[in-house]
Amino acid sequence: MDDRVELFVRTAVTVGVILDPPGNVPIFLALTRDFDTAHRRRAAWQATGLATVLILGFALFGDVVLRVLGISLSALQVAGGLLLSLVALQLLGPWKTDDDTPATHNVALVPLGTPLLAGPGAIAATMVAVRGAGDVPGVAVAVAGLVAALAGTLVCLRFAASFAKYLSDNALHVLSQIMGLLTAAIAVELVADGVRGLAAA
Repeated sequence: MDDRVELFVRTAVTVGVILDPPGNVPIFLALTRDFDTAHRRRAAWQATGLATVLILGFALFGDVVLRVLGISLSALQVAGGLLLSLVALQLLGPWKTDDDTPATHNVALVPLGTPLLAGPGAIAATMVAVRGAGDVPGVAVAVAGLVAALAGTLVCLRFAASFAKYLSDNALHVLSQIMGLLTAAIAVELVADGVRGLAAA
């Protein structure tokens, strides 16, 4: 296999596995349980778009940004885990604002776009792929692999938005509770991995 083809496939598969589109679909449905179909589709585009910008940005300039700010990837993992813990509470809620109306922040951006899609794992994997690409054409191939993985994620979320209209409110509520528990477990793992990385540094 040609080196460039191998780089493309390796990057696409690695980032695709970390993004875990099938695993994020239930969380996407739970967080958008009050959305209509059109709003869900827009949320799928927004989440994937933000993830693309963030991961590409870190892939190309992440080393410089982290070095300037003095931040390690382990610290980024801890921060992502803490943010995900808030997401878990939201899923287990539902939580209301003081005036008893639903919170109005855009869940497509946070937590879907980041840290669920553009999380420390995806960012680190892409940074490693770009570092190992060598020349400019190699970097372009690695970026193409990343875009392919994100395109697959968009397809999964987009079709989930269409499928969700067949689920009852009770089914979405149960799904929200289950995914809240699992998201809390993911948050704990992220924090634990980050703490281990900081301790080993």
